Amino acid sequence: MKQLVLTLALPLALFAALPLPAQTLPAETLPAPQVEDEKGFDLMQEGAKLLFRGLMREMEPALNEMGKALSEMEPALQNLMALIDDIRNYDAPRVLDNGDILIPRRKDAPKPLPPTLLPDPQGEIEL
Repeated sequence: MKQLVLTLALPLALFAALPLPAQTLPAETLPAPQVEDEKGFDLMQEGAKLLFRGLMREMEPALNEMGKALSEMEPALQNLMALIDDIRNYDAPRVLDNGDILIPRRKDAPKPLPPTLLPDPQGEIEL
C-alpha cells in the first residue's frame, strides 16, 4: 500500500511543480521582436560556418590521401568482386576456433562463372 501511494505521489508532485501556461495577450500588446535575438542567431550561424570551414581545411589532406589509396585499391577490389559474383549467394560468415573466418557459398546458389581477372596496371598478373 505504501509503495502504491509513493508511485502515485511522485508523478503528481512532478506535475504540480510544472509552471502553468501564461495567458495569451492581444496582438497589440505583444512586445516587438528583439533585434538582439536576431543578432545572436546570426552570430551562431557565422560561428558554425567558421567551425566547419576550419574542420574541412584540416581534414582536406587526409581526405585526399584516402582518395588516392582507394583509387590504388580499385583494381584489387574489382578482382575481388569478380570472384564473389553475387553476395546473396553466400551464407553468414563463421569464425572458427583458430580465428579463421569462413564465408560459405549457399548450397542452392548457381555455379559461379569462371572469374575474369583484370590485369595489373603494371602489366603483371598475380597468381
